[in-house]
Amino acid sequence: MTFASSALDREADAILRGDHADPFAYLGPHLTDAGFVVRAFLPDAIGLELIDPTNGGVLVSARPVPGSGGFFVVPLAAPPHRYRFRAAWRDTSTTEFVDPYQFGPWLGEMDLYLLREGTHFEAYQRLGAHCVTIDGIAGVVFCVWAPNAKRVSVVGDFNFWDGRRHVMRLHPGAGIWELFVPGLGEGVRYKYEIKDRVGAILPLKADPVAYFAERPPATASVVAKIDHHHWEDGAWMTDRTGRNPYGRPMAIYEAHLGSWGRRPEEGNRVLTYRELSEILVPYVKEMGFTHLELLPITEHPFDGSWGYQPTGLYAPTSRYGSPTDFQFFVDACHQAEIGLLLDWVPGHFPNDAHGLADFDGTHLYEHADPRQGLHRDWNTLIYNYGRTEVTEFLLNSALHWLDRYHIDGLRVDAVASMLYLDYSREPGEWVPNRFGGNENLEAIAFIKRLNEACFGRFAGSTTIAEESTAWPLVSRPTYNGGLGFGFKWNMGWMHDTLEYMALDPIHRSHHHEKLTFGLLYAFNENFVLPLSHDEVVHGKRSILGRMPGDRWQRFANLRAYYAFMYGHPGKKLLFMGNEFAQENEWNHDQSLDWHLLADPLHQGVSALVRDLNQLHRQLPALHELDHENDGFQWIDASDRAASVLSFQRNSRTAGRHLVVIVNFTPVVRQGYRIGVPSGAPYREILNSDDTRYGGSGVLNGGTLTPDPLPWHGRNQSLALTLPPLAAIFLAPAAG
Repeated sequence: MTFASSALDREADAILRGDHADPFAYLGPHLTDAGFVVRAFLPDAIGLELIDPTNGGVLVSARPVPGSGGFFVVPLAAPPHRYRFRAAWRDTSTTEFVDPYQFGPWLGEMDLYLLREGTHFEAYQRLGAHCVTIDGIAGVVFCVWAPNAKRVSVVGDFNFWDGRRHVMRLHPGAGIWELFVPGLGEGVRYKYEIKDRVGAILPLKADPVAYFAERPPATASVVAKIDHHHWEDGAWMTDRTGRNPYGRPMAIYEAHLGSWGRRPEEGNRVLTYRELSEILVPYVKEMGFTHLELLPITEHPFDGSWGYQPTGLYAPTSRYGSPTDFQFFVDACHQAEIGLLLDWVPGHFPNDAHGLADFDGTHLYEHADPRQGLHRDWNTLIYNYGRTEVTEFLLNSALHWLDRYHIDGLRVDAVASMLYLDYSREPGEWVPNRFGGNENLEAIAFIKRLNEACFGRFAGSTTIAEESTAWPLVSRPTYNGGLGFGFKWNMGWMHDTLEYMALDPIHRSHHHEKLTFGLLYAFNENFVLPLSHDEVVHGKRSILGRMPGDRWQRFANLRAYYAFMYGHPGKKLLFMGNEFAQENEWNHDQSLDWHLLADPLHQGVSALVRDLNQLHRQLPALHELDHENDGFQWIDASDRAASVLSFQRNSRTAGRHLVVIVNFTPVVRQGYRIGVPSGAPYREILNSDDTRYGGSGVLNGGTLTPDPLPWHGRNQSLALTLPPLAAIFLAPAAG
């Protein structure tokens, strides 16, 4: 059916086809030459009444235009005010609802100006789906950026997923479409139906700024409010604002929520956010970790990506519960005095049809040129950091987590892949920057802006870079020429030391520099020492699995390694399972092997990690000067023949130091002499060979009084018994 007699009729025909570029110019109430009319398109409706909302009376009744399939033109004697529809349908049912086309725009001029400029730091409260009340009428307002679309409709169960029924209003200057749909509320499933510039209907798209989504493999967005939770972490948040994170203890427990623990008796189901609040949080507290870091919990379609290929950068995954449930989890962490860090992925996104790829029929979020826009390693798409709206989308995601979820910090994934245009590319497979270099200038500018916004708007929060190259000043302020991160993962330390520990002790003397090299650059950045999830997958074996020797030696090596790590400058990170010496590689589809804790050797590693965390918290020498040269001194870095290292950790308070000695061979060394900085007595406060940890019990008990014998450039020294494959910590007896 078509209307062909006038321009007005051609507009009605466009409405019927779902092609009208501005439905508000035609639908809803309008003054015409013949008087006031209300136009509506209600497919399959056979009758329509306009209802006065003040008294419920019928203002007028109408029939659809013959042959139109539900197009109504309802004349009125006077302009209506907030009328309701009562529609009769072909299936004999009747529904009553408010016409969305009688409402004006929701986004204001200032919103649109800031969104266009890319400086709207609360865009996450405007874009997406929001439960609002307008003129006393409750509903949901939908807003989405799709500047190159010919038409955008919101679809869902509420309109039979029919894109003709709720066509949105375009703000041309900003490329943003919006629509207020009265009567909707939380729990409504929705997507966007988009016609590209030539009129082709794209696969239905999830909302890029949705607060919630269906549980995968379903892909619809879900309307959600995120202001239900009553926060009880006020003391934590207040105290956080005044903290200096660099001089405080930071021992991070990295976890994947879907495989930390499961319910095998219930079909191997994952734990919920609330269950994890009751189990995981107390465990992290008991083990003495200061922070919990979660592999990405932003919504993602594929479990095997571990969350690193997100499609919903604003939504906590529904695998474990609702946004309110996740807020409850964060609150539980803070009440247990545990900081919560999130892995956050602004470097790439998957090409799933419901996601950001070709969002409005064009390469909107990604580069069109695959030399710039395709990650070959992961077959994912790279954000176009040169586009204002894209960087605003990413920046607002970060701020959203810090604001609405009280997150304490973001660990930014794959920073190296963002910094270099030729990352993992051969010559000819990348496009140089305007100066001919390989630096991604737009990504660098975004990273700096991200860090400035996070630190500037949320005092006490932090950012951590997973950056695997020698890019300078990653964790230095932007005003000093840095990228502005709070911390950087020390990938070089991790690779070097793991390679060393995998060697048979008989060969270690030839590779001594792998343990000492890291101290040449240890204070160039604010480093975190990571033994992360990436080191226990893809055939690398578990950390325990890399240790050489028989079973006892493997565990002894692991204990010595962990003690060396905790003595070394830098904040600490252990992936879940490492703390009790998981035997197998990590499997994201099943629980950790908690049954191993019935074994004394696994119990011993757990007890050692717990004690190391306690010392890390208690002793300023182990954290206070982590990132300053004054916090560390070698005693002897050169005893490669014995594969022994000894060094001193200092605090800001004179005399409150710690001496660390590590023997990386299975040989017990009697009378091993080291110089010490004080002539006062020492005591052994930790020995990884203690029988409590599964060791052989070669200890240095009692008070250790230095001899007035100069050694290692000190005026006094101690003769010690070094246990096999073990580390010992010595502290002044009165300290």
